[in-house]
Amino acid sequence: MSNSSPLVSRPNPELRPAGVMLRNGRVHDRAGRLDDAILAYEQAVRLAGQSGERAVMVEAMRRQAVVHHRRDEADEAQQLCRASYEEALRLGDRTLAGEALNALAGFRIHCGEIESARSTFTEALTYSDDSDALRGRIHQNLGILANIQGDHLHALTHYRQSLEAFELAGDDRGCAIAYHNLGLIASQRRDLADAEDSFARSAVIAARTEDVHLQGLCELNRAAVAHKRQQHDEALRRAESALSTFEQLGSRADKSEVYRIIGMVFRDTGRPVLAEARLRSAVSLALETGWVLGEAETSRELALLYQGLGRNQEALQLLNHAHGLFSKLDARVELIDVAGKQQDLEGTFLAVVRDWGQSIESSDPYTFGHCERVAQYAMAVARELGLDQMQQTTVRLGAYLHDVGKVKVPHEVLNKPGRLTEDEFEIMKLHTVHGVELLAGVEFPWDIKPIIRWHHEKVDGTGYPDRLRGDEIPLAAQIIGIVDVFDALTTTRSYRPAMSRSAALAEMERCRPGFRPEVFRAFLTAVAAASPEPELTAA
Repeated sequence: MSNSSPLVSRPNPELRPAGVMLRNGRVHDRAGRLDDAILAYEQAVRLAGQSGERAVMVEAMRRQAVVHHRRDEADEAQQLCRASYEEALRLGDRTLAGEALNALAGFRIHCGEIESARSTFTEALTYSDDSDALRGRIHQNLGILANIQGDHLHALTHYRQSLEAFELAGDDRGCAIAYHNLGLIASQRRDLADAEDSFARSAVIAARTEDVHLQGLCELNRAAVAHKRQQHDEALRRAESALSTFEQLGSRADKSEVYRIIGMVFRDTGRPVLAEARLRSAVSLALETGWVLGEAETSRELALLYQGLGRNQEALQLLNHAHGLFSKLDARVELIDVAGKQQDLEGTFLAVVRDWGQSIESSDPYTFGHCERVAQYAMAVARELGLDQMQQTTVRLGAYLHDVGKVKVPHEVLNKPGRLTEDEFEIMKLHTVHGVELLAGVEFPWDIKPIIRWHHEKVDGTGYPDRLRGDEIPLAAQIIGIVDVFDALTTTRSYRPAMSRSAALAEMERCRPGFRPEVFRAFLTAVAAASPEPELTAA
């Protein structure tokens, strides 16, 4: 349907009071003055109703709905948007109806209604034949939807389509947003030169259109790109510029993100005190504004700072906190790929745990590398037993920390060249208890502490520290226990030389009653697969 219908009265902000208030609302909106924008849009709706300018009223209602949405006033936003859509249909204006549907679909993303949002965007596209600008906005939102689901390739395609449509429409602000979104995708894909170019283009247009908030976002994201490129002075300069903008706008959530970037730069340039202060400020602002994603991501960065300072327990506490936040985070609300971010966080968890385990071994040339080998053997056994991904992660992390309690064992006992006395062995046994004590203030997303305490338990009740029997011993602890013994036998220690693999397996056979039959069989198969020898057969 053509927009030349006699029923349609297009808004002309320069001519009548309702249109003037609509224009004023848009100016306030772009400048981040949301309260003023709401008032202006409300006046535009009222004046347009009095003067019969129905198209102005429809657009003002939709724009007012978007501002309510930005203020987290979901009910008001959806009611106004539906009213705008229904009035646009009565008016016969397909473009305005499509605009309302596009906005409503965006609201549904934030409410977690992904499939409903997708179908609403698709419906909105059918109303966009007469408006390149509308088509650009719909493709922009479909790109956001793809990004939420971690599909960066399709997100990139939609953002490019949105840019093409905005260019055809001569929509400068739309082009600025499209370039900004292209920059975000390029940054996520580590195409940093493309990211910088896209953010720079967005910034130029944002300045021309006086979109202050978008200018601040471009500076923030250019700071992040500069940090990734290790251009630390440039990163700080742009971050300070973004901070000034967001201070002017009173945007505390955006300030939190700036402080995060500044803290990361200070951390990576060897200024830990300043780094901790800025990252703590970022966490505080995220908490004040309820920005869960910001709190989670900053907690991760603070954990990396603590890891570098050797404050491993604090690092793990923060990582666990971040993991819990991500687990509760609704990707649709924060417009992110939660699965991807969880995977990155778990990689950080593993790095901190591995680093801590290796630091414990570093003072002893005989045991250095033990945790890494135990982890490799244990993962092979876990796969042979058919453990799922969550269980495998538990086993791997438990392998790196199973001997953490040895830091409390006296050096003369830990590295004694001869056989331990009975009293010394009792002290050595306590490393399993000490390990759990060291981690008393740390909670994990995975059940690691039973591995640390019980990896020396035996199914026949001859193990320590609690003399558990049979199925009382967690499977993961049994896996770590059996590969721990094997690695100890096959590596040189302060009190004896390494055994040959065949001799070690013969000794393992003698110790077989201490392990579950299925664990022992999986162990033999895993060792044989790792280094096949004729005598290594799964019994």
